[in-house]
Amino acid sequence: MSRATLDKDPHEVASMFDAVARRYDLTNTVLSLGQDRFWRRATRAALKIGPGDRVLDLAAGTAVSTQELTRSGAWCVACDFSVGMLAAGASRKLPKVAGDATRLPFEDGVFDAVTISFGLRNVVDTVGGLTEMARVTKPGGRLVVCEFSTPTVPVFATVYKEYLMRALPAMARMVSSDPESYEYLAESIRAWPDQAALARLIAGAGWSQVRWRNLSAGIVALHAATKPLPL
Repeated sequence: MSRATLDKDPHEVASMFDAVARRYDLTNTVLSLGQDRFWRRATRAALKIGPGDRVLDLAAGTAVSTQELTRSGAWCVACDFSVGMLAAGASRKLPKVAGDATRLPFEDGVFDAVTISFGLRNVVDTVGGLTEMARVTKPGGRLVVCEFSTPTVPVFATVYKEYLMRALPAMARMVSSDPESYEYLAESIRAWPDQAALARLIAGAGWSQVRWRNLSAGIVALHAATKPLPL
């Protein structure tokens, strides 16, 4: 079974991503109309990383996002619970680790920055995953979540929802190695919290200075936060 449900059973979701891994990067570029490259660059800029920083790229998939992060000069590791996705990115010679966002295989406080792009929505326990990200981040370290969100213009929001539920699955049938998985993608985006609600979840997981910036008219939002320093 490759079609996950909104229950987000970790085994089903990992199996679904294994199934789409072979053409995942191509499908993303087609479905986003090429915006995926811009979103990756914006994520790197928002993290404010550079040489000497240790960065965790969670839900990294084929490590295309991790490769973008390394342009900063930082040391970056890709982590994903889909072994198929990591294998599909084998040509990218970067450190890769198989791991679950709710039980990360890293010690406390080892990263200067953590980011997750289009993956938090697939974690079975959103707050648990955010709390785990805080655990592996140094005090004062940074978090950036890049995720689909709610368009800011009402008329455009209506058009976008129609695109998600009709056009996106149809386009996926032309380019994806497992088109049915993109029905889950559309459903999960529609069910995801808006910008303010996600900010509250991030703060509730122990992060401070939570703020967000809309990209592509709110189709995507970058949420940034900081791990508080000890008192």
